[in-house]
Amino acid sequence: MDLTTLIPQFGGALWTVIFFVVALSVIIAVHEYGHFIVGKKTGIFPEVFSLGFGPVLWSRVDRDGTKWQLAAIPFGGYVKFRGDANASGGVDAEAIEGLDEAEMRSTMSGAPLWARAATVAAGPVFNFVLSIAIFAGVLMFRGEVMEPLTVGELRPLPAQQELQPGDTILAIAGAPLPDAADGTMSAYFDALPQEEQLEYTVRRDGREMIVSGPYTYPPLATQIAPRSAASDAGLRAGDVITEVDGTPIYAFAELKERVEGSDGATLQLTVWRDGEILDKEMTPRRVDEPQPDGGFQTFYRIGIVGGVAFEPATESAGFGSALTGGVAQVGRIIEGSLSGLWHMATGAISTCNLSGPIGIAETSGDMASQGTTNFIWFIAVLSTAVGLLNLFPVPVLDGGHLVFFAYEAVTGRPPSDRALKVLMSIGLTLVLGLMVFALSNDLFCP
Repeated sequence: MDLTTLIPQFGGALWTVIFFVVALSVIIAVHEYGHFIVGKKTGIFPEVFSLGFGPVLWSRVDRDGTKWQLAAIPFGGYVKFRGDANASGGVDAEAIEGLDEAEMRSTMSGAPLWARAATVAAGPVFNFVLSIAIFAGVLMFRGEVMEPLTVGELRPLPAQQELQPGDTILAIAGAPLPDAADGTMSAYFDALPQEEQLEYTVRRDGREMIVSGPYTYPPLATQIAPRSAASDAGLRAGDVITEVDGTPIYAFAELKERVEGSDGATLQLTVWRDGEILDKEMTPRRVDEPQPDGGFQTFYRIGIVGGVAFEPATESAGFGSALTGGVAQVGRIIEGSLSGLWHMATGAISTCNLSGPIGIAETSGDMASQGTTNFIWFIAVLSTAVGLLNLFPVPVLDGGHLVFFAYEAVTGRPPSDRALKVLMSIGLTLVLGLMVFALSNDLFCP
C-alpha cells in the first residue's frame, strides 16, 4: 500500500511521529544487530538485545540465553554483553568476579582486542550496508533510462501533448538528440528555445514523424523538498507553475531564475493542478548547497525538484551497476555531510543546516507523503548519517570506543577506569550539547 493513502486519513502530526519512529527503529535495529551478530560470532555473549529504553513492554529469552526485549521509549536501543555494567558498556566487577578463563573470554572486557573492535565497528558498518542495499534495490526497481531516449509515461501538463508512450526521441526543435554517453545532453536541453510548444521528431511504429509537445523541462514539480517553502505552501508532486508574479513561464529554468533573483522577496505563483488553477504565495529561503569543488554556495530556493515533460522509459538495471550506484550514493552522502560540518564549523555556511529530532521527524513525514519509495530512500539516507555519526571519535559513541581500542593496541593496556569515566562524561556532555543545539535549530531557525 502506498503511504500517501494513509496520511489524509489521520492527523498529519500523528503520522509524522509514526513514520519517524518507524524509520528510526529500523535504523537502530540494524545498527544494534550489527553489534549483536558480530559479537556473538566472535565469542562475546550478548545477554540483552533491546529496541528502545525504559520500561520493558515485551521480552523473551531465546534458546541461547539472550533476552530480546521491546521497551517503551523507542528513540534508541542497545546490546548488553556479558560483563557489561549497563547498556552503555563499562565493566561490572561483581558480574565477572569468579568467572573462569572460558567464561571471561565470552565477556566484552575479556575478549581479544580484535573481537572487541570488530563488534563495536559492526554497528556503523551495518548501517552503511543497509543504505547500500536500499539504494541498490531502489535503482534496480526504478531501472535505468533507456537509450535512446524513449517516452515512457506521459505526465499531466497544461500544454498540448501529441507525444505517445513508446515514441523514440530523435530530435527536438530541429536539433538532433546527442548520444547520452558524450556528456552533452544537459547542454543540449539548455540550448532549446524556452517556448510552450516544441516540435519533436520521433520514431513511432517504425516511422519518423514530427509531433508537437511541451517544453522538455517545464516548470513541473516532480518532487517537493521536505521543510521547504513549497512544502509549507501545500504544493504537490505533479503541480505545474504557469506564472510567477503574473508573468507566464514555460521552462523550469525560468522559474529557477525568478526564484534565485527574488532576493528573498515573496512570490505570487499560479499553479496548474490536474486542470485546476491555484494561486500560491511563497517566500524563497536561503539554502547552502554543496558545489563540485567541495565548497558551498548560497541560493534562494522554494524546494521544487524539476523533471522532463514525460516519464522516460526505463530498462532493468543490472545487479552490478545498481550495487555500484548504491555504494557511490553512500559515498556522496558521507562526503557531503563531512563537508557540511566542516563549513559550519568554520562559519562558511549557517549552522541552521544542522537539523535536530523535530526537523528529522518532519522530513520523514514529508518523504512518506511523497510515496513509499521516497520514504524508503530517506531511511537509507538517515542510516548513512547515523553510521557516520557513530564513527566520530567521541567517547560514548562507537568511534570513541574504537579510539580507546587503538590506544590499547599501541600501549598494550586500556585507558584507566578513572580516565574512562572522565572521557565518557565529556563525550556524553558533547553529545547532549549537540542534541540541544540541533533542537534549538528546529525551533528557531527560519
